[in-house]
Amino acid sequence: MFDLRYHVASLAAVFIALIIGILVGVGISDRGLVDKANRGLLEQRVQDLETQLQNASQQSATLKTEQQAARTLINETYPVLIRNRLRGKNIAVVFIGSVDRSVRSAVSGALTDAGAQQLRLRALKVPIDPAQLDAKLASQPDADGYVGNAHLESLGKELGQELAKGGDTPLWNTLTDALVEERSGGNKQAADGVIVVRTAQPQRGGTSRFLQGLYSGLAAAGVPAVGVERTDSPHPAITIYREAGLSTVDDVDKATGRLALVFLLAGAPPGQYGQKPSARDGALPPLETPTTAGG
Repeated sequence: MFDLRYHVASLAAVFIALIIGILVGVGISDRGLVDKANRGLLEQRVQDLETQLQNASQQSATLKTEQQAARTLINETYPVLIRNRLRGKNIAVVFIGSVDRSVRSAVSGALTDAGAQQLRLRALKVPIDPAQLDAKLASQPDADGYVGNAHLESLGKELGQELAKGGDTPLWNTLTDALVEERSGGNKQAADGVIVVRTAQPQRGGTSRFLQGLYSGLAAAGVPAVGVERTDSPHPAITIYREAGLSTVDDVDKATGRLALVFLLAGAPPGQYGQKPSARDGALPPLETPTTAGG
C-alpha cells in the first residue's frame, strides 16, 4: 500500500527546490550578473518547479482520498473477510519483554474474530541471565549440550521448537522460572501457529544470540510463525524477524494488519506485509476463500 508520507517528502523536496531557485534568481538578478537570456532560463525553471509543485499537491490530495476509501472498504468488509479463517486453530503467542496490552488486545481480537483460540502465552524476561540458565540446565543431565555462552543460539532454537510443537518440553519445564515474566496456558498441546511480539529494545551479546535462535526455531517448527508490531512501534523488529525466517506484519494495530496476520496463520504465502517500507510484499497476502462447514 502506498504510504502518503513518502509522497509528502517528495513534495517537500520540490518545494525546497522552488524556494532555492527563487532565492538564487533574485540574488543573481540584483547583482546584475546574468544577461536577459539566462535570466529567462532561470525564470522558466522556476515556473517548471511551480507546475511540479501544483501537480504534486493534486496527486497528494488524490492519494489521500484513495487511501481513505481503501481503509473504509477494509473496515467495512473486515468481519466478512476474517470470519472462520482460523476456525478451530490454537495459536501460541510469545512476547519478548513485557506484554504490551494494546498489541495483546489487537492480537486477541483478531484471533477471536477469526474463530481461533490463544493456546498459550509467554512473556520472556530480557536480557537473559546466562549464568542463571546454566545453573538450571546443569541440574538436568540431558541438557548438558546447551550449557555455556557458545550454545545460547542452539538453546533458543530448541526452546522455539518446543514452544510451537508442545508435547514433552524439558527445556521449558527447566527454565520457565528463569525466562518467563508472564504466562498462561500449558505446554503440552501443539500450536497451529505462533505470533511473536518484541516489546523490549534491541538486545546485545548473549541475549541477541539467544533470541536469534528462538526466532529461527519458531520459523522452522512447521507451522505458520509471524512477527508483528504496531505501526508506531518504538522498537521495530521486522528486519530481525525476516532474517530469522518469520513472516511479518508491521501494522497489527490496524484492520489491514489484523487481516494480514490471520491470512498468514491460515496458510497464505509467507512474506512481509503492512504499511511501512518493511512491507516488501504489500499490504495483504493473496486472498483465498475460506472453507467452512456445509460449504
